[in-house]
Amino acid sequence: MAKKPSFIPELIKTPLFQGIAEEELASLIKCAGCIFRSYKKGEAVFQAGDFVREIGLVISGCVHIVKNDAFGNSNIFAEAASGEMFAESFVCGGLGLLPMTVLAAKDAEVMFFDFQRIITTCSSACMFHTILIRNMVGIFARKNMLLTEKMDHITKRTTREKLLSYLSEQSARQGRRSFEIPFNRQELADYLSVDRSALSAEMSKLKAEAVIMYKKNHFELLTGSDA
Repeated sequence: MAKKPSFIPELIKTPLFQGIAEEELASLIKCAGCIFRSYKKGEAVFQAGDFVREIGLVISGCVHIVKNDAFGNSNIFAEAASGEMFAESFVCGGLGLLPMTVLAAKDAEVMFFDFQRIITTCSSACMFHTILIRNMVGIFARKNMLLTEKMDHITKRTTREKLLSYLSEQSARQGRRSFEIPFNRQELADYLSVDRSALSAEMSKLKAEAVIMYKKNHFELLTGSDA
């Protein structure tokens, strides 16, 4: 399935294709066996138990990687926004069956590519294979850092500590004390592995104490909120 030319500038900007010239992208898409699909908000990209062979790259929108337990509880394990990959750990690790569900958190355009075709030099000896492998290694390293950050948040003892840890990290990453987060209340509760009502109650307390201000997914850290 051929990709619309209008998406090429967006693909070139992604970390995966960094260093690859725009004119090479059409050849890359063909060589890597890329396919493109659209998803509506709430639609499943992958279901837990699916056998996954291809890595996904979000072109627009975002997806959530969700872990559901036997009791119906959900935990947002990770988010992949525009320009980010998902399912790469399972595909590259040869795990086969996906233990998590991938849902479109917003309307999304996704590109899928065959990992084996990326790491195997083709008969045309395309130069971008080496570049893509290098870029993927860098992406894996950054994702490992993000996972470490999440573990730091959710291993805090209280809901208050988890929330402030997450908000402090988001403030530092965005370089300002007033910022937006990619989650609504339920999604934030799922991400931090806390009860939504407990999270809302703690947010109200922090607001009353003039530690934070917020409206929807916009937050501001006030004086003394770096703890």
